[in-house]
Amino acid sequence: MTRLLRTLRSGVAPRVAALAATVLGGPLPVRLRAWDGSEAGPDSGPVVVLRHRRALRRLLWQPGELGLAEAYIAQDVDVEGELTEGLRSMWAAAREHGLRAPRATPTDRARAAALAIRLGALGPRPPAPAGRARLHGSPHSRARDRAAISHHYDLSNTFYQRLLDETMAYSCGYWARTDSGFTPADAQRAKLELICRKLALRPGTRLLDIGCGWGSLTLHAAEHHGVSVTAVTLAGQQAAHVRERVRARGLSDRVEVVCQDYRDIEGGGFDGVAAVEMGEHVGDGQYPAFAEALCRLVMPSGRVLVQQMSRRHNAPGGGPFIETYIAPDMHMRPLGETTGLLEAAGLEVRHVEAMREDYVRTIAAWHHTLEADWDGFVGLVGEEAARVWRLYLAGGGLAFEQGRMGVDQILCVRPGPGVSAAATDVPTWYEGLADR
Repeated sequence: MTRLLRTLRSGVAPRVAALAATVLGGPLPVRLRAWDGSEAGPDSGPVVVLRHRRALRRLLWQPGELGLAEAYIAQDVDVEGELTEGLRSMWAAAREHGLRAPRATPTDRARAAALAIRLGALGPRPPAPAGRARLHGSPHSRARDRAAISHHYDLSNTFYQRLLDETMAYSCGYWARTDSGFTPADAQRAKLELICRKLALRPGTRLLDIGCGWGSLTLHAAEHHGVSVTAVTLAGQQAAHVRERVRARGLSDRVEVVCQDYRDIEGGGFDGVAAVEMGEHVGDGQYPAFAEALCRLVMPSGRVLVQQMSRRHNAPGGGPFIETYIAPDMHMRPLGETTGLLEAAGLEVRHVEAMREDYVRTIAAWHHTLEADWDGFVGLVGEEAARVWRLYLAGGGLAFEQGRMGVDQILCVRPGPGVSAAATDVPTWYEGLADR
C-alpha cells in the first residue's frame, strides 16, 4: 500500500498538474488521470483522462485550445461523462479560481520539455487529425472561399440528413413554444415562416436566398408563399441536394438553384433578399462589399433579412478549434458593428430580434441526435470526424448559453418611393407561428 501511495504521488498526473497550475496561474480545475493510473486535482468535478504520452507531446508542440482539441479528436485525451457538462464545470472552476488562458513562458516551455523527457513523451510533432482544414491562397479569394465552404458543408449530405430534422435547416430555430410537444422541426418551420413574413413575401414576388444551405427557406417560401426563388450556394453537394428536393416537390417552375459566389450574382430587383447564417463566412474586410451587394440586389422599398451570429465585445468570435476544423476564415463581430455596416451600405435597419437562447435549444437538439446515434455517425464519417462534431456542438452550445456568442435576425429596407410597412406590421409576423 505504501508503495502504491508513493507511486500515485510521484506519478504522471501530479507532475502534469503541477506544471499546468504554473501555466494557468492557479490550481488545475479538473481531476487528471494519466495512463499510469495516477490521479491529481480536485475530488469532484470532471475527470480528464490522458490516455497516451502523445497527449503531452501534442500540448508541448501546440499549447492551448487547439492542442487540447486535437488531443481529444485523436483520442489521446478524453473527458469522462457528458462532454458539455464537463466543459461547463471546467470553465466555471476556471472563473472561480481566476485562471488565465495558457500562456507558456520560455521557462514554462523548458520545464514542460524536461518533464516530457522524464515521462518519455518527447518526440516529433504528432500528425494533425485528418479533419483539419487545409486552405491555400489569399483569404476570401473566390477559390479559397469555395474550399472553405466545401470543407464544412460538403462533409456528406447523408451526415446532415442524419443530424438535422426533416426541414434540413442548419441554422438557429425559432422556439415559438417551449413545451415538449414542440419539436426541433417545429422550431425550424416557425423560423422559416417568420423570415417569410418579415420579408412580406406573397405570390408572384421574387426572393434571393444567398447561402441557401439544403434549401429549407427556398422550399418553404416557394411552397407556402408562392414565391419565385433564386437559391445560391457555394457547396456543390448542397446545390445537388436542393435541386433534387425541388424536383421531388414539383417546384422547378418557381425555383432556380445556382452554385456560385455571391459576388458573381448579376441583375437585381428582388422583392426580398435573405442571408441566413451566411454573413459569418464573408470575412471582415469583405463585409462592406457584401452589405452593398445586399442593397444592390433588392429593389427600392424591398426588404433584406440577415440572420447572423455575433460575438460579445471583448469575446472571441470562434477560436482556434472552430476556425481550424469547422468554419475556416469565418468572422463574427458584435451586433452593433454589423448593423452599422448594413446602414453604411445604404440599407435602413428597421427591426432586430435576438435569438441567442433559441440557439441553445437548437444546438442541444443536434447534440442529442449525435449522441443518440453515436455508433451510426462513427460508422458514417469515422471516429475523428464524429469527435470533432461532438466537441463543436458541446462548445458552441455553451458559447451561446454563456452569452459569449449570439445570433440575431436583422430586417432592413432599401429606401425607395412609398412607405414601407416593415415597421408597422410587426404583430402579424408572429400570429400562429407555433401552429405552422
